[in-house]
Order: sequence, then C-alpha cells, then structure tokens
Amino acid sequence: MKVALFIPCYVDQFYPHAAIATLELLEKFGCEVTYPKNQTCCGQPMANSGFEHLTGGCDRNFVDNFKGYDYIVAPSGSCVLHIKDHLHDERFPEEAAKIRATTYELITFLTDILKVENIRASFPYKVGIHQSCHGLRGLKLAQMSELNAPPFSKPVHLLNMVDGIELIDLGRVDECCGFGGTFCVAEEAVSVKMGKDRVADHVLHGVEYITGVDMSCLMHMEGLLRRDKSTLKVIHIAEILNGGGK
Repeated sequence: MKVALFIPCYVDQFYPHAAIATLELLEKFGCEVTYPKNQTCCGQPMANSGFEHLTGGCDRNFVDNFKGYDYIVAPSGSCVLHIKDHLHDERFPEEAAKIRATTYELITFLTDILKVENIRASFPYKVGIHQSCHGLRGLKLAQMSELNAPPFSKPVHLLNMVDGIELIDLGRVDECCGFGGTFCVAEEAVSVKMGKDRVADHVLHGVEYITGVDMSCLMHMEGLLRRDKSTLKVIHIAEILNGGGK
C-alpha cells in the first residue's frame, strides 16, 4: 500500500514531532510511506477567508505532488476536509477526483482502512479529548452531541488500546475551542474567550494532557495555557498512539 504523507504548514513549521509520529505509525502498520517534498499549503486559509477563487495554484501543486498514490494521509482533520470538499484541477480532473476520494485524516485511516485493533503504546496520564469541529462535523470522527443517535468515537476507540491512559469525561464534550483558522485573527477577542472556556473544562476535570486530531486547535489552546503558566500540556493523538511522546 503506497501512502503519501500530507503535512499541513503549521505542523511542518511548529510541530514536526506530530508529523514524525504519524510517519512512524503508518510504517508500523505496514504502509510504504512517501513524503512529496514540493507540497505546500493546501489553500484552506484563503478558502476560509472567502478567497477560494485564488487557490488554483495550491490545487494544481497539490495534484502534481499527490497524484498516483493509493492513499494520502494527514494528521489534520481541517486540511483533509478542505481537500475532500474543495480540491479541483481543470488539467487533471480525474486525478483530482481520485485524490479527493483517497485523502484521509490519520485516525479515520487507521480505523476505516487499516482497521487497527491493537496498538502497542503506553501513556499513563489523565487525558482530555478535544473534538475539533472539522473532524467531528465534517469527517464524522465521532457522534455529535446535538444528535439523538448512538454514540461513537474513532479517537476513543484507538486511545482505549493504549496502556495506562485514563480518558477523562468533560462537561462539554464537543465544544469549539475558538481557533477557526483565520477566525482567531479576525475575531481575536471572541476566539480567546472560547479558548479559555474550552481549556477551563479540561482544568476543572483534572486533565494532565489535552489531545486531539487537529494540531491547530491544540496550538490555540497551548498558547492560552502558556500565558497562564499552566502545567497542563497538549499532545497530538498520533504521538500517544505511537508510544508516548513527552
């Protein structure tokens, strides 16, 4: 199985350990992983700001880098959702369509494609799960709390395989952290208040680590935690599943 590793800009620049953990996880489960070196931004920040008509160059570059693979996997729900919903290329429409269909967020790839049922990892800490909006409502990684439907959670399914971990129930299981990409720049006061509320829920319940599938949300909350000199840490779910981390 040939897998292309798609690493979002902010992960590449600020959280390379999350990218490395993703690579190592995929290799542990038998994937032949390639990192296309000319990949750049997928275009999501422009599209989210109302300038999707300016993302043509990003789309063409993405198709040039990622065509020809069995699957494309990224440790980011928001970037994956952008590709699946918005990627187009008038030069190679069939290739673009295949990429949209075969691009996966890491957790979904592990549960739905590789069907992982055993993970050798240990993380003896109290962990709160942040369910990012794109992953939850866009990629259906877990059941939304507003629906009267049977609960499920793909991240919880995998984290329950980790030795020593204690998953903590929160008061608001899928509340937005307020990051929202460019939202945190355009509406910084609202974004900060939402982030503080999200962090406070984890603090109230005695969490030692906040984890999730989107490093962007974790980055937002980490900034607030650092300003408060909190001992609470954030960690991408790939690092826990890969055997621990910090």
